[in-house]
Amino acid sequence: MRALFTAYIAMMACGACAQKKEASFTSPANYHLDRPERIELPAELKEVSGITFLNGDPNTLFAQQDEDGHLYYLRPGDKSANYIKFAEQGDYEDLTINNKHFVLLRSDGSFFSFPLQQPDRADTRAVMSEKILPKGEYESLATSTADNRLYVLCKQCNVDKKTSQTTGYVIKLEANGKLTRTESFVIDNKEISKHTKLKGKAFRPSALAKNEKTNEWYILSSINKLLVIADNNWKVKEAHLLDPKLFNQPEGMAFDKDNNLYISNEAGDTEKATLLKFVYQKQ
Repeated sequence: MRALFTAYIAMMACGACAQKKEASFTSPANYHLDRPERIELPAELKEVSGITFLNGDPNTLFAQQDEDGHLYYLRPGDKSANYIKFAEQGDYEDLTINNKHFVLLRSDGSFFSFPLQQPDRADTRAVMSEKILPKGEYESLATSTADNRLYVLCKQCNVDKKTSQTTGYVIKLEANGKLTRTESFVIDNKEISKHTKLKGKAFRPSALAKNEKTNEWYILSSINKLLVIADNNWKVKEAHLLDPKLFNQPEGMAFDKDNNLYISNEAGDTEKATLLKFVYQKQ
């Protein structure tokens, strides 16, 4: 009887090991997602929802949070952030810089753009507000320097209901700040499932960034705790489970000029929001 009990305990232990192995966390070839440089963000960015850099300069981080119509700017590590007001309160989710303009995305698909100047001297009277996307919820916005276009992904859109795809849209930004939707594309979520199990959950992107060095799209999902990498035609190449101890609520993502990767976490249940820096590793 004792031998049977010992065998049972050993079997249960092996099962736990197998589960742990199945949930192992991996990284893209040039980054160690388990070894970040952790930078705390100031209290006003507790709900940080998007980050970007101007020309990849890591000395100034531009950010927004999902309650106020403020564009924040600071040196990573600063105890407080400066800001300019570009709109009233709302659910703002991401931002980018394109064609000498700041562009900020609200979750309902509305865009806010204004000319790129020194932030403390920006003329917010020049803000243009446009809603050119179909009904849905959006959290991901990025620029591709290859074609100087904006790209946005649905988090949850009517067009994707009862499908296994995630739809995205390409946006052209004119020199005067006017936005025009030009075309759409899709990500096949079945391709993601070939790399890691979605466990019955729909794929819900929360941030998007272009790795200009590899010409790949990095797609972050806070809900799925997942980093997906797609080629320039949006074909999924990799998918990496994220450790929730490091990525408690990842909502923002950007690359700097040295191809270092940055992911921001909202504070959530923790005391501070964080900026995680992953240094680019040459192979």
